[in-house]
Amino acid sequence: MLTVLETGVPVHISYADLMKYHGPGFPGGVAHAYCAMRHAVAVFGEVERREVTVRTAFPGPGGRDAVEMALRAVTEGRYTVDPELAATSRGATLARYVWEFSYRGRTVPLRLRDAGFVTAEFIALGGKTERTAADEARLTVLKQEMADRLLAGAVGEVYEEIPAPTR
Repeated sequence: MLTVLETGVPVHISYADLMKYHGPGFPGGVAHAYCAMRHAVAVFGEVERREVTVRTAFPGPGGRDAVEMALRAVTEGRYTVDPELAATSRGATLARYVWEFSYRGRTVPLRLRDAGFVTAEFIALGGKTERTAADEARLTVLKQEMADRLLAGAVGEVYEEIPAPTR
């Protein structure tokens, strides 16, 4: 469960709640945002949801919708998809799963752990421009399998803080 505050009142948001808002299209993207937000909130402690700013390299609609429902950041102009944030050195499978959450002067940069949450097959099939009906069916399965893997992990097992560069 993700808990944020709305003018001091706790708002409890589940993955299922986020999926009701988003719809069935991108359960993996919703799960990525859910896991990243849970991690950031755990680091910050309680947060007023309308004060959190989000930057991410992840362009998916599931992630955007999850952030909007939980933090109201999209409609309030506190959500940015920034391709420059991608960790390209981590390869195509992991590069875009980078998030930065800022709250009251603190920033928590997160990246997906390299633990098999996203598969190369998913990335390849998702990037295919002309998919067959069989491809679409397989992609639907892969999206849900990815969401299931992400949601099975506890806070800190899915996303990790990006270490500060050493000098």
